[in-house]
Amino acid sequence: MSMTEPLETMTEPWDDVGVSATALRALPPAASIVPRNSIAGRSLTAVVAIMTFLGALTLGVAMLVVSAASDWRADVGREVTIQVRPTAGRNIDADVHSAVEIARAAAGVAEVRAFTKEESAKLVEPWLGTGLGLEDLPIPRLIVIKLAAGARPDFASLRQVLAAKVPTASLDDHRHWIDRMRTMAGTAVVVCVAVLALVLIATVLSVTFATRGTMATNRPIVEVLHYVGATDVFIASQFQSHFLVLGFKGGLIGGGAAILLFAVTEAGNAWLAGTPGGDQLAGLFGNFSIGIAGYLAIVLQIVFMALVTGFASRHTVNRTLASIN
Repeated sequence: MSMTEPLETMTEPWDDVGVSATALRALPPAASIVPRNSIAGRSLTAVVAIMTFLGALTLGVAMLVVSAASDWRADVGREVTIQVRPTAGRNIDADVHSAVEIARAAAGVAEVRAFTKEESAKLVEPWLGTGLGLEDLPIPRLIVIKLAAGARPDFASLRQVLAAKVPTASLDDHRHWIDRMRTMAGTAVVVCVAVLALVLIATVLSVTFATRGTMATNRPIVEVLHYVGATDVFIASQFQSHFLVLGFKGGLIGGGAAILLFAVTEAGNAWLAGTPGGDQLAGLFGNFSIGIAGYLAIVLQIVFMALVTGFASRHTVNRTLASIN
């Protein structure tokens, strides 16, 4: 090449890869580095959508379990029972009357109701069946005590008074059931947190593999960008924005499907209200509604999954670029 050759005809180092500097600068950086509509991108969107749906479903179930357990504890905690056992040589009706008077005199008691002999017999019919002569069976008599709102009676003192005046009576404050419900709810929350952690790990791994695959496919372009002076921050930001959009799309699809599922289930539960099936579902799962807080939590999860997708991609790109440099 002679010294008189025009500068514009001189070849540049990146001409060897078939890309001119002017054309490279004219291309949209995101389109050059990461194709917008690719099979890998659609697959990752589907994966994020599935993970978001599973995470939202797990979160909603956890909230339902906690809410139902809280309702159960509240219902059980508002009542205590006294059981009066029939004993030879004692008048059970007199013992029931004495126990009722003792319960009514206790602080924090709103209402006391003693079951009749016939009502007590009906309680065992689901186990013994109907048509049996239950008159000669030693069926205990129950006394249901409803507590005043916010009251915390002294059950220890009540037990002492009952033991002194009505030896055949025993007080059950259902604390064992309440503790079991609390343990069950806590276990459900721990399991749901573990599932959410697994969903998060699976999402991060999927984004990592997708980012590495995209960088491997577009490695020549990345190297050219490095050669013409593009910084690692610039390249990583292009990948991050691309995968952030994919994560948000997937999150919207999965989270939207979960919101729709809970809304339809809540509407179906309201439609079945008052029916035997609806009453049974209400007894097991409460009102079967995650409420505004639940829907807001799903929306936050959609945003969180998008952020996780974007930052996982950026971290993977930075590590890959460090190996290239």
